[in-house]
Amino acid sequence: MKVFSYAHATHPQWQMAAGLVLAQLRAQLATPTHAASPTLALLYITDHYAKDAKELLDYLSGELPMVTDWSGTVGIGIATNNAEYFDEPALAVMLLDLPSDQYRVFSGVAPLGLGFEAHTALVHADPRTADLAELLSEMSARTDSGYLFGGLASSRSTSVQFALAADGNVRGQGHAGGVFSGGLSGVAFGPEVDLVSRVTQGCKPVSKTRVVTDCQDNVVLTLDGEPALEVLLRDLSVSLDEPQTALQAVRATLAGLAQPPTGSDSAAVRKTGNFGSDVLVRHIVGLDPGRHAIALSDQVRLGAQLAFCQRNVQAARADLTRICAEIREEIEPEEMPVPQAAGGAPYDGGAATPARHIAGAVYISCTGRGGPHFGGPSAEMQIVRRALGDVPLVGFFAAGEVAHHHLYAFTGVLTVFTAES
Repeated sequence: MKVFSYAHATHPQWQMAAGLVLAQLRAQLATPTHAASPTLALLYITDHYAKDAKELLDYLSGELPMVTDWSGTVGIGIATNNAEYFDEPALAVMLLDLPSDQYRVFSGVAPLGLGFEAHTALVHADPRTADLAELLSEMSARTDSGYLFGGLASSRSTSVQFALAADGNVRGQGHAGGVFSGGLSGVAFGPEVDLVSRVTQGCKPVSKTRVVTDCQDNVVLTLDGEPALEVLLRDLSVSLDEPQTALQAVRATLAGLAQPPTGSDSAAVRKTGNFGSDVLVRHIVGLDPGRHAIALSDQVRLGAQLAFCQRNVQAARADLTRICAEIREEIEPEEMPVPQAAGGAPYDGGAATPARHIAGAVYISCTGRGGPHFGGPSAEMQIVRRALGDVPLVGFFAAGEVAHHHLYAFTGVLTVFTAES
């Protein structure tokens, strides 16, 4: 597999931005390091172009006739290698060189067929979709690994998704033209497509992990047997006797939730002081002094683990660097294992373990992250580039991030496609 071609541009007129992107792509496609005829494209646009999404897709697909399948969505911001486009008209395209029998684009009018063996899936979703958590769980169950990665469209205007498949739409459901609103869409990948994916949290725990010992729907009544509100106020060193100070501290605080532990080492807060990928960060949406309880923006299960946390720039930068390093180590370990023959003797002859490289990457981050949260314009993507190198990368800033079968907030989901060097 060769390196993926990718391009990005900004311009008040989408036609001009698309022309700039096409020029970049054609220059890369003409080089020996890039595939000459990729068939799958990822397209991400900022919401400035949302109303022209159909015309934009028609233009790009007409100018790139070898690309038969398209997937993508809209974001308030989009991400590329070393650059972030926030609050400006922009688009990014990546052309993936994958075997055509190892992926399927799906959408509401072209659902994933039973004949395809899905191992993982990139998903895009409309945040207004009803029962979204259930849809993600159902989609996860349709993959061998159970692993999804992706995010919810974010837009100040029209929320759109791109899903154009060579197979076309389901019979009787009409011609949607590849641009949709609502539901799920994306790309399912087969077992031969090698992916490495990690989740990074942007919050730092400010309390120890406790167990939810009483709850009702989204209201936490007690933690470790104590009234939840009293625990929260004590952890923040504030009192309702000074309501203004207390409310200011609570507004800056979130709750990290993890499902009831299944093993002795299951903990919301790791020994490193960071959250694990099984933790979902949720807003505190209300206080109930009458019941000494707190309300969260999600359902709470009895026995779940909870740790209060706050957004933290240093923690976010360190954790993003950590997941990039983990990905590089998994792909390019510093010490390759020496093949062994039977009996433990060094293996003399035969093929060595093939070296691997990053063919391309997709990064989906929260709209509350990006450069402003990391200290400057494009700072988040600059951290990724320093850690991963100058690799093809596209993505967007989402209204919610998807990894495994969970819907996250304040996170980044980095996924790389690997190939033999």
